[in-house]
Amino acid sequence: MPEEKTISPNFEASLEELERIVKELEKGDLPLEQSLTLFESGMRLSAECKRQLEEAESRVEILMKRGSEVVPVPFHPENPVK
Repeated sequence: MPEEKTISPNFEASLEELERIVKELEKGDLPLEQSLTLFESGMRLSAECKRQLEEAESRVEILMKRGSEVVPVPFHPENPVK
């Protein structure tokens, strides 16, 4: 049986949860301890979203051959590599 990896929430779910937390905090009617707990959760989600975005950015890099060298080139949709 293959070893199961711990699956982190997908980007969209994390972002949706982060937005929910922000809305709760913006209401301003929570007790301090609950606000701090939500803030900590939001910071973790924010860091996870940032990590996922950085990972996606690095996966989008296009490898371009220049001579005998392979050079990573950042993806720019307005200037497609041919």
